[in-house]
Amino acid sequence: MVGETPLSTGDLLSGVSVVTIGVNVPIGEAGRRLAELGTQVTKVEPPTGDPLELAAASWYRALVAGQTTLRLDLKHPDGRRSLDELLASSDLLLTSFRPSALARLGLGRNELAERFPTLVQVAIVGSAAPLQEVPGHDLTYVAVNGLVAPPDLPRTLLADLGGAERAVSTGLALLLARPGGLGLRYAEVALADAARVFADPLEHGMTAPGGILGGGLPCYGLYETLDGWVAVAALEPHFAARLLDALGVAETAGHSELATAFIAQSAAEWELWAAARDLPLAAVRHTVEDRERDHGVTGREPR
Repeated sequence: MVGETPLSTGDLLSGVSVVTIGVNVPIGEAGRRLAELGTQVTKVEPPTGDPLELAAASWYRALVAGQTTLRLDLKHPDGRRSLDELLASSDLLLTSFRPSALARLGLGRNELAERFPTLVQVAIVGSAAPLQEVPGHDLTYVAVNGLVAPPDLPRTLLADLGGAERAVSTGLALLLARPGGLGLRYAEVALADAARVFADPLEHGMTAPGGILGGGLPCYGLYETLDGWVAVAALEPHFAARLLDALGVAETAGHSELATAFIAQSAAEWELWAAARDLPLAAVRHTVEDRERDHGVTGREPR
């Protein structure tokens, strides 16, 4: 209604209780996203904790912020008793184990359905059935989908982060279907499937070498400057025309003409120049310090 204050995303799922069991990035990111949406998330870790805390402590702290973290030995009766108490009052369970490991812990889909009839579960696995038991990690999932350019390693974790978002949306779908009695209580989300979706632009030629987003358009690409690189994304015709006009090059200008123009000034100066002309351009930043630095840099405007 007019005049009402809109709810923040942190209010959307207030009253929904979630338990996550597992370690590393996908389960942590899924828990963070659910907490951001307002659910009450309890993250269950083994007694030794989450290896991510040792590998990247600051990221781990960011992921678990807003969640309750418990360390339980699920192979011990006391740990299982504590977990069962949690599950009895929870709406959604997210796990990141192979199905065989869940079965050994007494957390197989059939056992859970029998003991907790209102609980829905999303199991994050590596590959879709029947390959859930095949070992893998983000690197292998993106590699088989053509998303690695050796010898460089990927600069992010596409399968892990994409799989986390899929786990969240799948869990919300199960909760949405629950009141209707549709019998949907369990679903698996495969990290390999998430990587496959990220490969679609490449598979369909858009980001392939020479594709429309793979170097085929002079106004959409990376250009070297005096002190670094800029990303130019003047994809729409009106942006492209404005860019070429502002640079003082012909409408038929190619990569070489733009490269000659951009090498004349610094990346920061080009950002100021583009902002003044409402053009999509950004300096390529390589470090956390670069990204966090205030974009309000000073300097003369390129000629």
